[in-house]
Amino acid sequence: MHSVAALRCGIASLFLFIVAAVGGSQPTSSSVASRTVFTDVARESGITWTHFSGESSDRFLIETMGGGVGFLDFDHDGRQDIFFVNGGETPNGKSPTPVRNALYRNLGNGKFQDVAAQAGVDRMNFYGMGVAVADFDNDGFPDLFITGYPECALFHNNGDGTFTNVTARAGVKNSGRWAAGAAWFDYDRDGLLDLIVTNYAEFSFDQPKKCEVNGVRSYCAQVAYKGMPLTLYHNKGDGTFTDVSARSGLDKMVGRGMGVVAIDFNDDGWPDLFVARDASPNLLLINKRDGTVQDAALDAEVAYDANGNAKAGMGVDVGDVNGDGMPDLVVTNFNGQYHSLFMGSASLPYQDRTVASHLAQFSKADVGWGTKFLDYDNDGNLDLIIVNGHINQSIELIRGDVKYQEPPLLLHNEGQGVLRNAAQEGGPEFNSSYIARGLAVGDFDNDGDPDVGLTRLNGTPLLLRNNVGQDSSWVGFELQGTKSNRDAIGAKVTVIAGTRHFVRWIVGGSSYISSSDKRVLVGLGHSNGEAVCVEVLWPSGARQKLSNLQVNRYLKIVEGTQ
Repeated sequence: MHSVAALRCGIASLFLFIVAAVGGSQPTSSSVASRTVFTDVARESGITWTHFSGESSDRFLIETMGGGVGFLDFDHDGRQDIFFVNGGETPNGKSPTPVRNALYRNLGNGKFQDVAAQAGVDRMNFYGMGVAVADFDNDGFPDLFITGYPECALFHNNGDGTFTNVTARAGVKNSGRWAAGAAWFDYDRDGLLDLIVTNYAEFSFDQPKKCEVNGVRSYCAQVAYKGMPLTLYHNKGDGTFTDVSARSGLDKMVGRGMGVVAIDFNDDGWPDLFVARDASPNLLLINKRDGTVQDAALDAEVAYDANGNAKAGMGVDVGDVNGDGMPDLVVTNFNGQYHSLFMGSASLPYQDRTVASHLAQFSKADVGWGTKFLDYDNDGNLDLIIVNGHINQSIELIRGDVKYQEPPLLLHNEGQGVLRNAAQEGGPEFNSSYIARGLAVGDFDNDGDPDVGLTRLNGTPLLLRNNVGQDSSWVGFELQGTKSNRDAIGAKVTVIAGTRHFVRWIVGGSSYISSSDKRVLVGLGHSNGEAVCVEVLWPSGARQKLSNLQVNRYLKIVEGTQ
C-alpha cells in the first residue's frame, strides 16, 4: 500500500495553477445543536415526480424493487441535477397516466425544473430499475445507462440539453435479462469506461409465481427465482461495446446480483468489483490484469455470514471508515440478518465489524436498500446512511417486530468505525417510516456538504438538504482525466491537513441502482489553519501532488496539466 506518510504539505506548489475554484462557502458560527442535520426540501424545490411500480394482484417480484436516482451535472453549468428512474406497467398493473422518468435541472436558487421530455429521457419501452451515470465517450458530458427488464438503455448526452438513445448502435441492450445494478469502470485501464451489469433473476411477466402468507397472495421469496450471470461490456472507443462476459469469466458468476461497486480493493492499481447478491454469495472480484477476474469473497470472508448462509445483499458502498487508508465495505441485507460492515485490509480475510460497530443493533428489523458513506458533519470521519423498507405488505401480520414501512438510518462515526444512531438530530425524516429504495449523495447547493436524494416505492422522492456540514472546514475536488477516463473513476485521493490524513476514492457504481455526485468532498473538521495538500493517484497510474490548497471550495484538477 502506498504510504500516505510520504505525502507532506511542504511540497512545492508546482501544480497549483491547474486548480480552479468552482464554488464554495465559508463556515458559519451557528450552533449545530440548534438545527436538524437534514431537511426534506423536495416539494419546495419543485420535485413532484412519483414512482410507479405496476403493483398488481399477480405480485411480480420486480414490482417491489425500483427505482433509482442519480446526481449529475448534465448541462455542465456547475450544478448537480437529479435523474429519477420510473418502473413500468405490468399485465394487471396499469397506470392512469404515462409512466415517465424525471430529469430535474438545478436552477441554482433551490429550485428544480423537470426537463426530461425536452431532453428525450422521459419515456422507455421497458420496465425501469436503476441508473449508472458516466461520460462513456470522454466528451465532457455525463451519459445515462438505465437498467431494467427485459432490456437496458444507453442515452448519450449531446451537450445541448438533449440525449440520444444509442443503445442499439452501442450494443448494450442486455436483451432478455432483468438488470438491476450497473457500474462504469475502466477494467483494462485503457482510458475508456467499461460497463458491468448485475442481472438479478430469470423472470417473465407471462409466468407469475404464486405464494401466500396467511392465505393472502404475497410476493414469493427471492429463492423462487433462479439467478442470472453478470454482463461485462468493453468500451471500444468508437461508441460501441463488445460483450466480454465469457472472456472475463463473468458469465459463470450466476446469482441474484443487485448492488455493485468498482474500486481498487487490493491497492495494486487495477479496479476490482464487489457485487452484493440476494440469497446468493456475494462476490469480491479481483482484477487479474489480463481481462479476467478471480473471486476472492470466500478468502475475504464476505461471501456468506458466519454460519455459511448467503445473506440477502442489496446495496453496497465502500469508504475508509477507520482511517487506515484501505476501503471498507457496507452491505445492506434483509430483516433478521443485519446490515454488514467489513473492515478491509492489505491481506485477507476482512474483519467483520457488524456487531462491534453497533450496526447490528441498529438494523436487526430492517430490510435495507441504498446506502452511502458520507461525512455529513465534515468532521473528517465517514458516517453512514441507509434507507430501508420491506417487501411484503402483510409482514406485520406474522412479525410484530418487523414493519412494512421502515425509517432510514443515519449513523454517526464516533471514530474508528464505531457508529452511533443519529436519528434524533438527523431530522423528522429519520424518525418517519418509508418504503425506500434508491439512494444517492450529491452536493446540490454547492455549499460543501453532502445532500441526499432517495426514492420511495410508489411515492415521491425525498431531497434532504444538509444544514450543518458547512459549519466545519472542507475541501472538494472535481477531477478531470486526460490519459485516464475523463470522469477519473478509479482515482484515489489522499488529503493531508496538519497531522490528519484522509483517503477517498472515485468509485464506479455503489449504493443500490443509483449514482452519486462524482466530486470528492473531504471534511476537515474545525481547521486551525493548517496547511492542506493533496495527492491524486489517477487511474492511469500517474501521481499528481498539490499543496497550499484553499479550503471551503471546490477545486478542479486536470490530469497531467503543468
